[in-house]
Amino acid sequence: MSDVRVLGCGMVGSAIARDLAASGHAVRVFDNSPESLKRVADEPGIEAVVLDLSSPGSASGALAGADMAVNAVPGWMGLSVLEQAIHAGVDMVDISFMPEDPAHLDGFAREHGVRCIVDMGVAPGLSNMLFGRALTALGTMRKFTCRVGGLPVERKLPWQYLAPFSPIDVLEEYTRPARIVRDGRVVTVPALSEPEVYDLPGVGTLEDFLTDGLRSLLRYSDRVPEMEERTVRYPGHRDAVLLLRDTGFLSTTRVELRGGAEVTPLDLTSRLLVKSWQMKPSDRDITVMSVDGEGADGVSRKGWRLVDHYCGRTRTSSMARTTGYTCTAGVELILSGLLSKPGVMFPEDLAAQTPCFDLVKSHLEQRNIRLEEV
Repeated sequence: MSDVRVLGCGMVGSAIARDLAASGHAVRVFDNSPESLKRVADEPGIEAVVLDLSSPGSASGALAGADMAVNAVPGWMGLSVLEQAIHAGVDMVDISFMPEDPAHLDGFAREHGVRCIVDMGVAPGLSNMLFGRALTALGTMRKFTCRVGGLPVERKLPWQYLAPFSPIDVLEEYTRPARIVRDGRVVTVPALSEPEVYDLPGVGTLEDFLTDGLRSLLRYSDRVPEMEERTVRYPGHRDAVLLLRDTGFLSTTRVELRGGAEVTPLDLTSRLLVKSWQMKPSDRDITVMSVDGEGADGVSRKGWRLVDHYCGRTRTSSMARTTGYTCTAGVELILSGLLSKPGVMFPEDLAAQTPCFDLVKSHLEQRNIRLEEV
């Protein structure tokens, strides 16, 4: 049994805490919201602690004496928490999906003897590991495409969508320019561009579009000349978001309201969408992911499909399952001793090591998350 600290108790952080406790670890969860901590307060093996992790140095105190930690805070504070974990000498798996590139902390982590796996969710995370497996199997790749998204089982107009994360994070994904690889060069295109409509057996008609999800995979642009990530939604959702974007509701430029108050349209929109997009306990969701690698010869291929559903037994959303349990697989990777060298590690690099990939795959299969190789 290890002493594992989970920093952040949102939908995913709470799923991580429950899974770690069910695996026999002693878990302490920290969050500034007593309401969020209620998700795990009565769970055996979990201690819930109210703490504002955005306060300077607070994460260091939360990590004192820990064997391992999980960084599940919002992205804007992810880098600070990771830096504090490294300084405290605590190994960490990170799913904050911080906007900064954590690779610059590699030397810092090595100096402190700390092992950090970053971006260890479903996408990025599991999708990156599949990229690594495809590249290892094919030797070289001409093209790599990842299609991924969370969908509500019940489609309701106008949005046909429920957010497993904060609406502000989802809206930022829709507004941040998408970095993709074309002809071996990293180029930037508008988010939501180049939509494609197709049918997925057992799910129905879907639409995907370009978003900025490749992150650390962009490092491989010299070896894989065509790469892109596409977010999957039901047809019609993209059009509704474009209406918001094109009329200024997603702008970050402050506007003055009557009475002199100032607000950014994006902040106001995200606050209003909480009610429409927030998942209720009765809601059910699906996670779909399709990962395809094409060899340099244009013929050889390596691909996987994932369709995962809400788990009624554990009352855990599919997006929380697929993201959170990939993260807990990362925890087990470090605790198992398979990763002996300190430093900042990315999932695609770990996947080149077959024992690491096999552990993650087995960990997910034990939780009924199954990859179909195609």
